[in-house]
Amino acid sequence: MSRSAPICRLFVDAPLRAQALIELDKTQANYLFNVLRLSAGATISVFNGLEGEWQAQLGGLAKRAPVLHILTHLRAQTHARDLIYYFAPLKSARLDYLMQKGVEMGVSEMVPVLTRRVQATRFNAERARANMIEAAEQCEILALPQLRPEIKLDTLLAHWPDDRTLIFCDESAAQSSPVATLQSVTQRDKLAVLIGPEGGFDPEERKLITALPQAVALSLGPRILRADTAAVAALALVQAVLGDLA
Repeated sequence: MSRSAPICRLFVDAPLRAQALIELDKTQANYLFNVLRLSAGATISVFNGLEGEWQAQLGGLAKRAPVLHILTHLRAQTHARDLIYYFAPLKSARLDYLMQKGVEMGVSEMVPVLTRRVQATRFNAERARANMIEAAEQCEILALPQLRPEIKLDTLLAHWPDDRTLIFCDESAAQSSPVATLQSVTQRDKLAVLIGPEGGFDPEERKLITALPQAVALSLGPRILRADTAAVAALALVQAVLGDLA
């Protein structure tokens, strides 16, 4: 059972401290007053990904915009483990799902990676961040992952750090226990998961990845999974064996 909580959680891009007043933007005001039908005096919880969770009260108007009155501190800030999620951008709703699940699975950074077979060549960072915030609000998450700029796969691999393990899902990898594969990983402090596009990595890309000493090929079993499904499966396995579910 989840903890007792105010009716709503809201991400705010502002410093949080007792007695502070935070002006709501139009989208937030519409959500609170017209969607949730809250009124002045209602209490909600707010977070900014840096200073924990706070209780706040809907106030009156300041400069013709509704404001939040920050009251008391509810929860200390938590931090995700050092787990970077690299993904090939997908199209529309499936990318929305992918961004939400990355947050829910507790990654610390999310980075779009351009591969040769990528389907969506344009990445909408604003929409992606909105989906990340929505997932954090709904799932009582305090640590919002960093969303990094998109990068080409060959550039990423050419500058790969020596101290970070790269776990990549490879449908051509020999089928073996994914749990056993992850248990064999020795460098566990800094991890990254790489999910390719719907068409998979092309042969040259696979060669570049496997040439990295830090790369670990992970088989997800006998079924061919869609990229967004593979992402959830891989992140769940990594967190269960090497991460905060272990």
